[in-house]
Amino acid sequence: MRDDYQQLLDEISAVLGAPATLEDRDFGLIAFGAHDSEDDLAMDPVRTRSILHRRSTQAVRDWFEAFGIAHATGPVRIPPDPAAGVRMGRICLPTRHRGVVRGYVWLLDDGHLAGVETGGPGTPPDPRLAQAMDTAARIGALLAAESRAGAQVGEFLRELLTGTPSDRETARAGLLAALGPAAEDSLALVAVAPWSLDAADDAGPVPALSGIPGAAAVCAVPGTGLAVLVRLRTSASVEPARSIASRLLRSPRAGQAAAGIGTIRQGLDDLPQAWAEAVAATRAARAEDRLGPVAEWSGIGPYRMLTGLAHTTDPAVGPLLQPAHARLARTAEVFLDCSGQAGRAAAALGIHRQTLYYRLTRVEALTGLDLDEGEDRLLLHMALKAARLGRGLP
Repeated sequence: MRDDYQQLLDEISAVLGAPATLEDRDFGLIAFGAHDSEDDLAMDPVRTRSILHRRSTQAVRDWFEAFGIAHATGPVRIPPDPAAGVRMGRICLPTRHRGVVRGYVWLLDDGHLAGVETGGPGTPPDPRLAQAMDTAARIGALLAAESRAGAQVGEFLRELLTGTPSDRETARAGLLAALGPAAEDSLALVAVAPWSLDAADDAGPVPALSGIPGAAAVCAVPGTGLAVLVRLRTSASVEPARSIASRLLRSPRAGQAAAGIGTIRQGLDDLPQAWAEAVAATRAARAEDRLGPVAEWSGIGPYRMLTGLAHTTDPAVGPLLQPAHARLARTAEVFLDCSGQAGRAAAALGIHRQTLYYRLTRVEALTGLDLDEGEDRLLLHMALKAARLGRGLP
């Protein structure tokens, strides 16, 4: 299907005599035309970034959307905005289907196309633009068809990950039929959380597969986040999944999210367990900055165990977790992270060793635990990490 987009985009470039770029409505790159100019300055940095990073910045998106492109039915001329990095103006051709905008075709505006209004739709007298809009409508229909197909595959994925045993068997059969031979490849599951599920627009909260190269299926899992099934080139590396996770974290819907990647699976049978691992890795990445923003299940250490435990607070450690004792809790956590080595802990905290000893004495008084005893240290360390996992620590 990607070749179909490229062919249609090339048709527009040929008709208008200008290089074109196609993005989905979330400004994810789908296809782009060759830029034949020998003048490096003519290569607009926004276009360059979109091609290299496959997505525009939020500042660029805000500038373009301010001109009503999401509701336009015809070409829209957009002036440059150096503050947003838009050094050259644009002509935007919305790709619509049945009244819903599905994406945008972008052309650098060098003034050779006349009859396009600034800031709103127009009826251009130039027949080339009318022909280009007809092709843009064909792109819109293709994007809509892909969205419908992607939504169905996404439903199969969600049922396989979260449904009842009978639902999972039905979903597995549906995924197997939809993915074909790819269903038996090396696969990884990516979880992104939190993910905004506020479908305030017609396209809904789930990104289109066309904007996630390498993804086999994508769905929203209410109460958790976004799930993406990724085809891998080899069973030895999750790099394609990591790349997709990093790209999704730049989406406005991700907010302050993190991402997790489950263990590589061969085929569909173990995907529910891979999803549990991906979600656990996401929780760990949100709890520990050093693990994120994208964490793999294999790399989260003790959180592999802690994420599987019920979130409870040990009565002895409860007083230490009160906001008034946040500094003491942090001191105890760093001390235990440093294997009880006072010099390392004091240096990590930027305090004198005597200050460290004083704080640890207060920790023992609050908890009733003896930090010279291995089991007490283990209990305190687990409780502090569990509290961090539940976002109970700063």
